[in-house]
Amino acid sequence: MKTFLDKHEPKITGVLSCFDRMLFRGYLPIMSGAAMARFLNQEGIKFRDLKTFLTEHALVLKDHAQAMAEREGRPYIYLASAGSRKEQRAREIAEADGITEGLVCVFSQLEPCNTFSFRFRQGRPFVNSARRKCLHIYYYYMDREFGLIHVMVQTWFPMRMQVFVNGHHWVANKLAANGVKFSQCDNVFLWIEDIDRAQRFADRLTSVNWPLVLNRYARKINPLMRSLLGRMQYYWVTAQCEYATDVMFRSTTHLKELYTRLVSHSMQNFGAREVMNFLGKKLVGQFRGEVVSDMTDRCKRRLPGTRVKHRAKMNWIKMYDKAGSVLRVETVINQPDAFKVRKKVWREGQRVTEWVPMRKGVANLFRYREVSLASNGRYLEALAIVDDPSAALVQLNAITRRKRTRAGQSVKAFNPLSADDQRIFKALLSGANTINGFRNQDIRARLAGSPFLRTCGRCVVRQSAKISRLLKRFHIYGLIAKVPHSRRWRLTKKGWALLSASIALKEHTFPGLHAQTTG
Repeated sequence: MKTFLDKHEPKITGVLSCFDRMLFRGYLPIMSGAAMARFLNQEGIKFRDLKTFLTEHALVLKDHAQAMAEREGRPYIYLASAGSRKEQRAREIAEADGITEGLVCVFSQLEPCNTFSFRFRQGRPFVNSARRKCLHIYYYYMDREFGLIHVMVQTWFPMRMQVFVNGHHWVANKLAANGVKFSQCDNVFLWIEDIDRAQRFADRLTSVNWPLVLNRYARKINPLMRSLLGRMQYYWVTAQCEYATDVMFRSTTHLKELYTRLVSHSMQNFGAREVMNFLGKKLVGQFRGEVVSDMTDRCKRRLPGTRVKHRAKMNWIKMYDKAGSVLRVETVINQPDAFKVRKKVWREGQRVTEWVPMRKGVANLFRYREVSLASNGRYLEALAIVDDPSAALVQLNAITRRKRTRAGQSVKAFNPLSADDQRIFKALLSGANTINGFRNQDIRARLAGSPFLRTCGRCVVRQSAKISRLLKRFHIYGLIAKVPHSRRWRLTKKGWALLSASIALKEHTFPGLHAQTTG
């Protein structure tokens, strides 16, 4: 991403690459019907009592949640609507009650789940996997290290668990604990005092002992881990991982116009081949899947903005503006086996090191980071070709608005597309003016017979006065400057650029665009 950062360096305050949403799931070794049948046999439970067994232990988990909420003095809320935004509601409760650490609230909700049922096959009883609805309990904690997290448990066996963590909140807590100043909005940093130190904190997230952290919460919310399931332990996988690269601009003005062009360029120029290349893959004939790019307005749930998303099967790259001044490029991995990791494996009885498809185990988080960081970097590098139009548009807007002098006098603006102003621009851009500059009488001669001077008739004095007022306008707007010790004027660098661009826009660009849209 170096080319992109170097190109826009004056407008950037820093860059931070960090894990964003991290969704972990925990599974007990009883996920299949056969495994559940073995477990029931070990516990001396008959298959026909399966439903009673499931409902009784589901009630244990529900009672435990209500007791914990009551003991901590926190609310236990049953949510009837599946569309409830639990995280936002939990955050509002934490802010209202001033919760900085510990349990915030507990939500419960009926949701579909994978569980078990009792069946007969050829006259023999067996346990089969089944799709049912059961109560899911969401514990929201304000963790000292990770900020607001949720831990979900499915009350029916196999009691799948889910833990949500946001990497940006983890970095924010590290910065605060070490006295590093920063400005944050939601899950994005707008400014960081020591960006290098923040990056070092972000990189340490892969070295966290995740099984230890996750199992600590599992034992806290599943009381059966201390009794019936005491011999078991959850196996933790990374269900979804978002890794973001945030480019922090100095202000919303610096990003606004550039972002519009970045969105347009990405939608028009990034096809299936480019998207696969960003993800470090090649588009080959054997590829089976979809590569889709789309653009979505984010006004419904977030701050106003536009999000671009490129999806290859179940992995994707997203680009959007956060808080108006941060450009975020984010790689999301849901299907890690599309990538490879170098590890030791058994081959023909020998332990060898090879590149093999990456699995979801939390031990591979370091590789998630490597793949995603490279993907974000390639995406930003491809966007380096896009020019930032903001400076040109600021200058164009400046000459099309009325201006006031220090004395409070209002000065008329220019209309770069009007026929009169175009004629004046051409008179000032005349090649003869580039040698020694131009005088009042030079411009008067080039505009002779034009509508601009027609109201003055043939009176030279009136024509000269009108040209003088015109040159004063150009001077106030910074388009011309006086040649020292003379009565001559010259075009400034800004004047050359704006006047030339205005003529090119009307005579060349506009006719071509008009032909495209009407043809």
